[in-house]
Amino acid sequence: MTNPYVPILVMMGVAAVMALGGVAASAIIGPKRYNRAKMDAYECGIEPTPHAIAGRFPVKYYLVAMTFIIFDIEVVFLYPWAVAFSEVGAFGLIAMLSFIFLITVPFLYEWRRGGLEWT
Repeated sequence: MTNPYVPILVMMGVAAVMALGGVAASAIIGPKRYNRAKMDAYECGIEPTPHAIAGRFPVKYYLVAMTFIIFDIEVVFLYPWAVAFSEVGAFGLIAMLSFIFLITVPFLYEWRRGGLEWT
């Protein structure tokens, strides 16, 4: 009789070999044509300038990412709750109402910062 964890360890080993093999293959086979534009710092589509540290950095990029995270996490937690709504009872309802309240706080923050204005 074998250990039941052996297939999991084998699968993890195969995954590690494939991941490291892909990185190694891209380093060996990939083109190595470096130029100034390719080596330059890239920050969210904004051209890097010497005065970027002194100036204000637009928060729009982070607000878009926050929107995705807020709605993604909300759906991930609301879907199983809706499926098992009859089994969770009053405790589940209170927990979900507190979760929705906690999700509403960053949503309102983003709304006030202008993250939902797509112009």
